[in-house]
Formats: sequence, C-alpha cells, structure tokens
Amino acid sequence: MILNIFESGDGPPLVLLHGLFGAARNLGVLSRAFSGTFHVLAMDLRNHGDSPHGAMDYESMAADVAETLAREGIGQIRLCGHSMGGKTAMMLALSRPDLVERLAVMDVAPVAYDHDYAGIVEAMRNLPLSAGLTRGEADQALAATVKEAPMRAFLLNNLVLGAVPRWRVGLEEIAASMPAILSWEDPPGGRPYEGRALFLCGAASDYVPPAVEPAIMRRFPNAEIQRVAGAAHWLHADKPEQVITALQEFFTS
Repeated sequence: MILNIFESGDGPPLVLLHGLFGAARNLGVLSRAFSGTFHVLAMDLRNHGDSPHGAMDYESMAADVAETLAREGIGQIRLCGHSMGGKTAMMLALSRPDLVERLAVMDVAPVAYDHDYAGIVEAMRNLPLSAGLTRGEADQALAATVKEAPMRAFLLNNLVLGAVPRWRVGLEEIAASMPAILSWEDPPGGRPYEGRALFLCGAASDYVPPAVEPAIMRRFPNAEIQRVAGAAHWLHADKPEQVITALQEFFTS
C-alpha cells in the first residue's frame, strides 16, 4: 500500500510515523523542527489521514512504509514513530534493518497493551453524520464517552464537515483490527535490530514502565532509554522543546 506523505526540508531522509487516530499533520511540530536539517517524510499510516484503508497489523503497516519508500526511490532512513507509529517503526527496523539507519521510538514498547479503545471507536461510529453537523455538536455527542476535552479535540481532527460529513479514519477497519493494534508479535526470524535506537518516554506515562525495559533491550540491544520529565504519552505535545532536542541530538550525533 502506498501511503500519503507530507514532505519538507532537504537533507538525509527522516520518516515520521504518528499514533492511533492521528495523522502525519499531528507531527507538524517535529516536521518543522527537523526540516532545516533533514528531508522529512511524515506519513499517514493506513486507515489514517489521506492514506488508503485496509486491515491492520504491524507487519502490513511496516510493509506499507517500505513500499512507499521504494516508490519514492529512498533507501536507508532515520525513522521516528510515536505509539502505534512507534510499533510500526520497530517492526520495520526488525524486519528490514537494511532500511533503518537509526530508530527513535516515542512512548511505546514491543509488548501487548490492554488499553481499551473500544468505547472511543464506538462513540465515533455512533456519531450522527448528518448534513449541518457542527464541530460543537460533534464534541457534545462524544463527551458522554470521551470525558477529556483535549482527547475529543484530537479525535475531531479526523472529522470532515460539509454537505456529507465523514470521518477520515477507517473506523470499521480500526475496530476490526484492534486486537492486532494492541498486540505485539516479533517478525519471522526473531533477530534483534543491531542499529542505534532511542526510546524516548514520557516520565508521567504508563506505556513504558521499567518492567518492559528487558523486552526492549532483547530486541534492540543498542537502545538508549530516556524519560522526559513532566511529559505523558503525547510527549511531543507536552514537552516539545525537550523532545526535539533529544531527537536532534540522537539523529545528528
């Protein structure tokens, strides 16, 4: 599958991959920061943004990235992914290490998670997409299930209003693929990625507790794990300057 790309800057290629319910444009703070040094390719993963829809698992999503790079004539890359995009990035590094010169993973580990997104997906699916729908009405409809206003605003970035409102994200495909999205399976062969890797985690997040660090080091023996003080799961939104500095040092050193 060929993915939609937002390109900026000039230099060595740096690929950015977003998380669940996100899109390439959500990583704009990173794209802008790195476009002075790198040729930044921020990709919409399948079922997100303006990319095609289809069943999701990390092998397929990593293959999408590889296929898109091949179409663009790009070989080895620096690669950075957040959450679901971080899992996709890990899968690409493990399955196609020839493509990944350096790997940065933001606030996720190569383990299964038990976060429950079913209610969020169902609330989005149940939103009446009628003509004349306003963003305020959509926000109010989601509020019964999604209590946090910032999360509702994040989700509503995917809502396209107009004569026939629609969701950009492939909600049916995401719902059907949720077990695969939350899980983790190593690619066939099970060889570790020997390149340099940075796992950048939010100190206030529960996604990468110390207990999962051995799972990281088994697969990424040359990894460094850093925690960003005061940042939760969306660490690039919570502490953009610290995250940009850490990634810049990692990718340029």
